[in-house]
Amino acid sequence: MAHHLNIDLETFSSVDIKKAGMYKYVQSLDFEILLFAYSFDGAPVQVIDLAKNEEIPGSIISSLYRPDVIKHAYNAAFEWYCLSKHFYIPDPGKWLTQWRDTMLHGLYCGYTAGLGATGAALGLPEDKRKLATGKALIKLFCTPTTPTARNGGRTRTLPHHEPEKWKLFKEYNRQDVITEQEIQRRLSPFPVPDFVQKQWETDLRINARGVAVDLDLIYGALECNEAITDTLTQEAVQLTGLDNPNSVPQLSGWLTKETGTQVTDLRKETVKTMLEGEIPNDTVRRALEIRQELSKTSVKKYTAMTEAVCEDGRVRGLLQYYGANRTGRWAGRIIQPQNLPRTYLHGDMLDLARELVKGRKIDHLQLIYGSIPDTLSQLIRTALIPAPGHQFVDADFSAIEARVIAWLAGEDWVLDVFRGHGKIYEATAANMFGVPIEKIVKGHPEYELRQKGKVATLALGYQGSTGALIKMSALKMGIPEEDLPDIVRRWREANKRIVDLWYSVENAALGVVRTGRPAGVRGLLFALEGDHDTDQYFLTVTLPSGRKLYYARPSLGTNQWGKPSIQYWGMNQTTKRWEPIESYGGKLTENIVQAIARDCLAENIERLEAAGYPIVFHIHDEVVIDYSKEKADLKSVCQIMSIPISWAPGLPLSAEGWIGDYFTKD
Repeated sequence: MAHHLNIDLETFSSVDIKKAGMYKYVQSLDFEILLFAYSFDGAPVQVIDLAKNEEIPGSIISSLYRPDVIKHAYNAAFEWYCLSKHFYIPDPGKWLTQWRDTMLHGLYCGYTAGLGATGAALGLPEDKRKLATGKALIKLFCTPTTPTARNGGRTRTLPHHEPEKWKLFKEYNRQDVITEQEIQRRLSPFPVPDFVQKQWETDLRINARGVAVDLDLIYGALECNEAITDTLTQEAVQLTGLDNPNSVPQLSGWLTKETGTQVTDLRKETVKTMLEGEIPNDTVRRALEIRQELSKTSVKKYTAMTEAVCEDGRVRGLLQYYGANRTGRWAGRIIQPQNLPRTYLHGDMLDLARELVKGRKIDHLQLIYGSIPDTLSQLIRTALIPAPGHQFVDADFSAIEARVIAWLAGEDWVLDVFRGHGKIYEATAANMFGVPIEKIVKGHPEYELRQKGKVATLALGYQGSTGALIKMSALKMGIPEEDLPDIVRRWREANKRIVDLWYSVENAALGVVRTGRPAGVRGLLFALEGDHDTDQYFLTVTLPSGRKLYYARPSLGTNQWGKPSIQYWGMNQTTKRWEPIESYGGKLTENIVQAIARDCLAENIERLEAAGYPIVFHIHDEVVIDYSKEKADLKSVCQIMSIPISWAPGLPLSAEGWIGDYFTKD
């Protein structure tokens, strides 16, 4: 019979965890655990004051090592890593199987991250919620103190400095365990599947492995940026006469005066539009060009790397498991690898740019590449490097969402394209416009149809219309706006099964919420799941992998066209508030397709790790492996990623990639 140990820690480190991440925070020489709160098998919570040299009971220490004792914590990765450091556990990765993360459980069930926010969303009573005083107490006791005359010049606040607040801090620590237990209790009828738990364990091993960074390049980029920023700023001062031409109010006021037109903002698009229009004189044009130049890149990513890099030259914790809780996809952390600027330089030109930045050769950079800020932006990706003597093996699923939606809908002609030549944009255009695909090649007038096939494929799969085409840059591609409705109509005519899927998904969801009876659509199971004792109710969608998507507190509403719609409670990504969200067939289909694509990636992460290919990070549908140069084998990696998945018979998968000495966009 398994036992359960619920844990919450309060810790100190001089490292800023928000900037540097958990791993560097814990690896700091001054890291220590201050308070250890626990409950064994539901007994009253005990708080061990390690800051005052109280000792953790021997029975609890031994239970930390016992495989029959399941350790629970909210954001358990933190407790797992802190205790690994505290008790000098040599291989903490093997210890992971004994841990369960209540935050993951909440995210799996469609709730948001954050102990307090999750407790509020679940409707926990006040006595079971996280104490609101915690943030101030953490700042007081867990981070360095700014020395002042009033506090005697101390750089840290210890318990004896603030005894009453320390008592409150211990109560806060105790209450966190109670809150975590109550969240765990309320979600227990809706368990996290074992394979999702295993993926969480693999994710933590990848995060703990980390990826090396090129510090020579990073510091060179920071110095080059500082030099060119100073040069451009001084030029702008001379041109405008302003004290601070980087100030939006100052520069916009100057531009308003010089142009005779009210300038209210200086966003990138605004400056670009102004430069494309009539400009009264060369001084104004140059001031705008400098503004544009300085906005081409931000060195924040480089700075983030310097703040997060550990003693061994690696950054860790770049991935957040279940960061997108509607689909279960990963999110980026610290340097946000999912959101790095693109690299348009390639080959020798990219190699040369990196060497010139490392050598701080500003004049050479400007002569060869023109814009230094833009060049530095393109080099951000390349600051991620393999270990010495290793190379990156990078492999990316090809058109994974287009494949998944066609497979799910049974759009056979699309699947046949992916099983054959793979030219989905040409094939889509051919189907939409009734043109032989052989004519959609360079040199033929029909080749211009490829752009329409491409933007339609990328934009219209989730019930999008002309707005989706515009958002996908259809107008910038040179497609006239009056052509867009015809593109939408033609794409839907060519993909009738995908269109049917939207409405089948929507009708199934509406029917389940209305009647409470389950409904199946193309291998998906829609159901209403609830538990009266814990007051938890969900619309669930069981995916082919066996994983479920959860929509909390579903209900029926009326959309803007007066028709029934699905509503559920979730985190509004605009307002960042927990509130009712309306959905529809296309949006639900997007959730499902992206979730299945995510499951394909997760399955292959496990395969690659089991085959001995150590992943250092991954982005959307792309994995990056750090492997010795002698054994780096792109073909084998792509073959593994193309192996059919047992729960997705008939889904054609394909991967391609590159081998290199730094990260880039091929």
